[in-house]
Amino acid sequence: MDIKRLHAFTKIIDLGSISRAANLLNIAQPALSQQLAGLENSFKQKLVIRSKSGVAPTAAGRELYKHAQILIKQLDRAMVEVSAGDGPLVGKVVVGLSPYSSGSAISATLLATVREKLPGITLHLTEGFGFVYSEMVMTGRIDMAVIHGSGPMRGLSFTPLMRETFHLLAPEDLDLPLNENGAVPLADIAAIPLLLPPRSNFVRKRADMAFMRKQLTPNIVAEIEALSTLEEGVAMGLGSTILPLLVANRLAVPGRSRVYPICNSGIYEDVSLCVSDTIPDTEAALAVREILVDLVQSTIGDTTWAGAQPCRQAANER
Repeated sequence: MDIKRLHAFTKIIDLGSISRAANLLNIAQPALSQQLAGLENSFKQKLVIRSKSGVAPTAAGRELYKHAQILIKQLDRAMVEVSAGDGPLVGKVVVGLSPYSSGSAISATLLATVREKLPGITLHLTEGFGFVYSEMVMTGRIDMAVIHGSGPMRGLSFTPLMRETFHLLAPEDLDLPLNENGAVPLADIAAIPLLLPPRSNFVRKRADMAFMRKQLTPNIVAEIEALSTLEEGVAMGLGSTILPLLVANRLAVPGRSRVYPICNSGIYEDVSLCVSDTIPDTEAALAVREILVDLVQSTIGDTTWAGAQPCRQAANER
C-alpha cells in the first residue's frame, strides 16, 4: 500500500473536498481522484460520498481514515527517531487542552518547561472549541489530551489528574451576601445576571445540574463561549460567571472583578490525561507526559481537590 495515497486520502477527509486537497498537496485534481479510485479498488469499498458541498467518508472510509492516521504518524515518528540516533530527544508532540480546563492554565508553564528540559522537541499545544479530543487521540492526530471525565472508553487510557471545583467570577463592586468563609450561596447566585457558556459546554452542564438539584432557575442573560469575552463582560459589570477555580483566577481583572467560592454547590469536574491504548508512545511523548503530570501535581493538584465551602452564615448576616 502506497503511504502517499493514504496521506492524500486523509487530506481529502480533513478538508471535505478533493479540489481543496489537490491544491494543498500541489497535485492535479484528476490525479488525486485517480489515487482515491485506486484506494477504493484496493479495498473493494466505496470510501467517500460525493455531493455538491464536497465529500464525506462512508463507514469504510472512516475506518480507513483512523488506521491511515495511525500509520502515517508511526512512519513520521520512525523517520525522526531513526535519524536522531542516540542523540537528544527530538520530534513533535501534540497536546490537546480543553479551553475551560484548569489544565489550560498551565499551558505556558508546560511550554517553558519543555523548552528548557527538552529543547529538541517541538511542542504543539492545541486549545480550541469544537474538538473531540478523545477521538483525536484515538486516531493519532494528537499524542495526549487533558480532558474532562475519566472514561472508560475503548482504545483509550485515562489517568486522573485533578478534581476542579467551580467558583464565581463577579464584578468587583457587586454586593454579594457572603458567609463567614467568604463564600456565596448558590441561591443568591441564581438571582444575579449570569454570563454562561452554551448548553453544549461542560461548565454549563455542571452549573445547570447544580441549579436543578436546588430547584433554582438561574438568571442567564447571555451565552458566551469565548473566554476573552467572558473576562471583559464580567469586568464591565455586565454579569457574573461560573468557572473552574484556576480559569476564574486567570480571568479576574484586579480592581474590576474577583473570584468567590460557592458554598455547598457540588459543582466540580474530574479531569484526566487521555492517551491511546493502541498507538505506541514515542520517547518524546513519554517525556512530555511526565512533565505535564508533574506540573499538574505541583501547580494545581493541592488546590483543585479542595471541597466546596460550607454554607454556614455569620451571625450578623441574613
